[in-house]
Amino acid sequence: MTSQSQGIQQLLQAEKRAKDKLEEAKKRKGKRLKQAKEEAIGEIDHYRLQREKEFRNKQTNVMGSQGNLSAKIEEQTMENIRNLTSSYHKNMESMMKKLLNTICDINPELHPNFRHAI
Repeated sequence: MTSQSQGIQQLLQAEKRAKDKLEEAKKRKGKRLKQAKEEAIGEIDHYRLQREKEFRNKQTNVMGSQGNLSAKIEEQTMENIRNLTSSYHKNMESMMKKLLNTICDINPELHPNFRHAI
C-alpha cells in the first residue's frame, strides 16, 4: 500500500509541477503580450509623429504657395484699382461735358406719331 500511496504522491507532485509550469508559461506569455503591445504602441506613436510631420511639411508648402498666390492676386487687384482710378480722373471732365451737353441741348421737335387735329 505504501507503494500505491507513494505512486499517488508522485502523481500529485507531478500534477502540481505541471500546473506550476503552466502558470509560469501563462505569466511569461502575458509578459510577452504586454511587452509586444507596448512596442506596438511605441511604433504606432513613432509612425504617427512621422506622418504628422510630413503632413505639416506638405501643408506648409501648399499654404506657402497659396500665400504667394494671394499676395500676387492682391497686388494685381491694387494695380487694377490704380488703373481704374487714374482712368476715372483722366476721363471724368470730358464725360461730364458730354453728359451736360446732351442733357442741356434740347431741340424741341414733334414726335413722328403726333397727329395734328384740324
